[in-house]
Amino acid sequence: MRAVWYERKGPAAEVLVAGEMPDPEPAPGEVRVRVAVSSVNPTDVKRRKEGRELGKFPRIIPNNDGAGTIDRVGAGVPQTRVGERVWVFAAQHGRPFGTAAQYTCVPSRFAIPLPDGVSFADGASLGVPAVTAHRCLFPSDELFASRAGESPRAPKDTPLLGQNILITGGTGRVGAYAIQMAKRAGARVIATASAPKLAQLKDLGADVALDYRDADLADKIKTASGGKGVHRIVETEFGANVALAPKILAPGGAIATYASDSAPEPKIPFGPLMVLNAKIEFVFIYGMPEAAQGTAFADVTRMLKEGALRHRVGLRVPLARLAEAHEAVEKATATGGVLVDVA
Repeated sequence: MRAVWYERKGPAAEVLVAGEMPDPEPAPGEVRVRVAVSSVNPTDVKRRKEGRELGKFPRIIPNNDGAGTIDRVGAGVPQTRVGERVWVFAAQHGRPFGTAAQYTCVPSRFAIPLPDGVSFADGASLGVPAVTAHRCLFPSDELFASRAGESPRAPKDTPLLGQNILITGGTGRVGAYAIQMAKRAGARVIATASAPKLAQLKDLGADVALDYRDADLADKIKTASGGKGVHRIVETEFGANVALAPKILAPGGAIATYASDSAPEPKIPFGPLMVLNAKIEFVFIYGMPEAAQGTAFADVTRMLKEGALRHRVGLRVPLARLAEAHEAVEKATATGGVLVDVA
């Protein structure tokens, strides 16, 4: 099969190698997916730069997310899955075979059926960012959409109905999905981004779009919340923004955070947050309980089927240009997802 891999950490242009490799075979409980489209996320870039998992595997095919067609199944997986169009989640986590290749093997539950009429490009856009957004908004069993096999609940039954939700970095991959999911759940959405991107926040459905550099940001968020404060923050830069939280959180509010790149050892305003009975929820989707992952997969797929999710693509390149795709994510030069055509 055609593939791109790395055997040492470093810059994309220096360490990513294209070539031919033997086709992988699915282990028991796995399916093999013929990849049509792969997607590049910040986590893929970090793994390559830092050489994560190279101690376990001498060669790694990068990229966690993608979409394609199941062409072979391992023992214990129904043969009826062969031929299914699927979107793929976390292909490279803990494994050497990501989606930057013609084939990848993943646990059967990580190959989620793609609804009819949904393109492979849209399916490849989901994965890590969509599941992260879902987990940040719906951390408990009380979710905005039904579990598999049940009828979707009406908006009046959703846990976010009428709540004020702040989404930082709203034009990023996670933020964009979080805005759409929160609106779907009946929340009032306040989102932040840089001034040139505020129109994008409104286009995604945010009720209020604010410049994160605004000197009066706390007051404007409080005003946008009707003076009540926000009930939940979906936070992309925890360390940089945690000092703002006590000024804007409602009593009992929560911060759900999945990154703190600019301040990996943040200083937390313990007293002010304690007085609010605030909660801090650290979101690591690879360690989610299987049941929670399954519910997220079902909810995201249902939204796909309903046409309730929009996917923004900032760059799309062929597999041979994977280094360019990694660099675009690393340097944040693409507005939207970065896709790689494999088929």
